Amino acid sequence: MTTSAARTTPLRPGASVAVIGAGLVGLATALKLARARPDLRIAVLEKEPRVASHQSTHNSGVLHAGLYYTPGSRKARLAVDGIRQMTAFCREHGVRHQICGKVVVAVDDAEIPRLRALLDRGTANGLRGLRWLSAAELREIEPHAAGVAAVRVPEEGIVDYRGVADAMLGELQALGAEVVTGAGVRALARREGAWQVETARGDRRAEFLVNCAGLQSDRVARMAGARTDARVVPFRGEYFVLRPERASLVKHLIYPVPDPSFPFLGVHFTRMIDGRVECGPNAVLALAREGYRKRDVRVGDVADALTFPGLWRFVARYPRVTWSELRRSASKPLFAASLRRLLPELREDDLLPGGSGVRAMAMSRDGALLQDFEFAATEGALHVINAPSPAATASLAIGDEIVRELGCAPAALHTTQMTG
Repeated sequence: MTTSAARTTPLRPGASVAVIGAGLVGLATALKLARARPDLRIAVLEKEPRVASHQSTHNSGVLHAGLYYTPGSRKARLAVDGIRQMTAFCREHGVRHQICGKVVVAVDDAEIPRLRALLDRGTANGLRGLRWLSAAELREIEPHAAGVAAVRVPEEGIVDYRGVADAMLGELQALGAEVVTGAGVRALARREGAWQVETARGDRRAEFLVNCAGLQSDRVARMAGARTDARVVPFRGEYFVLRPERASLVKHLIYPVPDPSFPFLGVHFTRMIDGRVECGPNAVLALAREGYRKRDVRVGDVADALTFPGLWRFVARYPRVTWSELRRSASKPLFAASLRRLLPELREDDLLPGGSGVRAMAMSRDGALLQDFEFAATEGALHVINAPSPAATASLAIGDEIVRELGCAPAALHTTQMTG
């Protein structure tokens, strides 16, 4: 699944393009295509009644700057470019956002070497204004956080991703693109140099497909004949929120130092754009790809996950973590205890039920999580196989990447996007 294989003959003038999936990545891709090539006939096909109904708006609402990612990786490059583009887009369209910064906290001396490595990574990735904090300096920024040291990341922030999606939708419609909701794709067939797309709202014809289907991306790719061993395994992240009278415990964003033996980032505190403070998430297998409640079960999705050997190899690789996450999902006291590592003053009764999200974790057959953005190609189609966090933040930059793959020159929405 290499991007070199995905390069195609440039789209002919007036070509029809169908983008499958109207999450932030799909909307941003369509928007960048419409800006770069006004001659294209673009249709975005979304199975839900409203755009951005899943991962795009079921997340922590953070603008990620690219601190954690391997220097030179596509993820690192797109995160740094993406946050600057996204910030500029929000300014341009009046979308609520705040560049409040975050602190990544080492709770003991054993975490100091990993924290210094993060600082080096962020510097190599081009983040601006990174600062090492002593314990006393940390308390000046986050008085209730516990740590022996921290790294301040001033470029990170929070945003209303629903507002972003609605602004993208408005721009697309103004540019003449068609966005069709309730149009889940049921079948794909390549005939006479074009795709016949069977949807819940009738059949369509498109010369080129871009698959940005998120939680369903692997299924759409296989429907189109893509050969990929990756499987989307859905993990539900569950959150609590702080009681309003205790929200002052968190000023901005408080994150842990990632544990390299742990496949997920770990619980953290996020002050949301609406003023609430979210705490979490954990990570447990979801029993439906779009199952936000514990009781949400889709038999086909469960069978798809449990018959995939990669899931069992993942569990064998991380047995302690798997069991710990399941226990924490069932126990508010355990969840609170994990949060107290960063915020010792937190009490169990400070936590109110919050929302949840489901992440499309692309997994290989050997049980490894795919860490970087990955594309795959079939004739007349490009598939976004893996778009992990920070895909929401980086969606406009991902759109540029896809536009380049299709042989079109990316068009900046505004010159300030690259300098914001």
